[in-house]
Amino acid sequence: MAGLTSSTIGRKYAMALSAIFLLIFLVMHLSVNLLSVFGADAYNNASQFMGYNPLIQFVMQPVLIFAVVFHFVMGFVLEIKNQKARPVKYESNNPSRNSTWMSRNMIISGAVILAFIFLHMYDFWFHEMNYKYVDGLPIEESRFWGDLHAKFADAWRVILYIISFILLGLHLGHGFQSSFQSIGARHPKYTPVIMALGKWYSILIPAGFIFIAIYHFVTQ
Repeated sequence: MAGLTSSTIGRKYAMALSAIFLLIFLVMHLSVNLLSVFGADAYNNASQFMGYNPLIQFVMQPVLIFAVVFHFVMGFVLEIKNQKARPVKYESNNPSRNSTWMSRNMIISGAVILAFIFLHMYDFWFHEMNYKYVDGLPIEESRFWGDLHAKFADAWRVILYIISFILLGLHLGHGFQSSFQSIGARHPKYTPVIMALGKWYSILIPAGFIFIAIYHFVTQ
């Protein structure tokens, strides 16, 4: 890992790999959460399996936490090094003609998304860890759907989630393609397909999470 992150190319490659891992996780996370729309039993069963399966809890969960921390830390490191590499701005520069606003401000959207992740973990992950490992309460199969439903009773929280997911969509719109490009997936034949997949991914994934938040708010 030290060798992989010792150069700019290595850091970009490592960050891209962590991004692809997180892209896969978002699909899985959305799939489970969508079950809450179709019925409490389906969501409760899936959540109980995810919450008490040793492989998921003690192997996959630490890997996920590491991937999130690594991805954001590496993003900030790359941004700082890029700024240091360009200490003096060009006298004539029109960035809007050469790149999109999001590609130039990934660090801003990333910081907002990171703040949202802390809120999301406070709402769900810390509550879950306290329930199982601090209070040591017994398994209650029916609690998961009720906990999720109750979190979206307040309009301010729903609005905050919606704004965060819109920013996530903008972040994904550039990050999806950039991740595959960083690992060398560039080809006249395949790049348009990757770009199209990235576009739909950056729309459908955030839209799915927004739909879930709105659904639980209007069905209180």
